[in-house]
Amino acid sequence: MKLKENQITLGQLLQVLGYVSSGGEAKHRIHEFDITVNGEKETRRGRKINKTDVVTINSQEVKLDDED
Repeated sequence: MKLKENQITLGQLLQVLGYVSSGGEAKHRIHEFDITVNGEKETRRGRKINKTDVVTINSQEVKLDDED
């Protein structure tokens, strides 16, 4: 996925990828997903994700790139 900004929050990432439809839904459902950022379990929807971070959601790695 391409990032328009340098960062995206975990909640926004879940929305963009279609796991949830809103930030409120992300807040309530984030614990239902197995999410790691750089190998560490993550449940904070406000966690800032950078293009260099390795994000895995339910065993699926998400690649973040710059928008060219």
